[in-house]
Amino acid sequence: MDDLTQPAGIAALAAGAVGLIALVFAIVLALRIRRLRAEQRAVLGTTGREDLVSHAAALQEAFQALHGRVEEIAVRLDDRMAAAEERLDGAIAYRALVRYDAYGELTGHQSTSLALLDAGHSGVVLSSIANRETARLYCKAVHSGEGEQELSPEEAEAIRLALAGEPGSVTLD
Repeated sequence: MDDLTQPAGIAALAAGAVGLIALVFAIVLALRIRRLRAEQRAVLGTTGREDLVSHAAALQEAFQALHGRVEEIAVRLDDRMAAAEERLDGAIAYRALVRYDAYGELTGHQSTSLALLDAGHSGVVLSSIANRETARLYCKAVHSGEGEQELSPEEAEAIRLALAGEPGSVTLD
């Protein structure tokens, strides 16, 4: 123990303390490097062989490719939507039913005119004229809200009601 109080012993103790501090410092640095490499693997992948700049460039290329794909799909969806809207324009959009007594009899308004029109105000008007013994069915084409043939007042009223969007059926006196 006397050797530790001598200058050579003190130098040895100081060198041991510096070595111990260096060892602790090396362990702390090793843990930090391990944590940094784990974080790099999370960003760069398992290989970790590329640097951050090349990795960022690869990500940019991937985003550009993804953006191009999304734009392509958006254009296709727009085309499909336009085709669907075009088909819907030909579907029945306006309809109205008018009931009336065609012969002035007391048959309870058995005659009807039904207007079925698309978004372009074109379609058909179906009229069923009924009396006690017979019933007749007439069909007239309609283009842009006007009949190809002369329309009866009840058929014109059915078209007017359909285009006005009034729901239900109407009974005329």
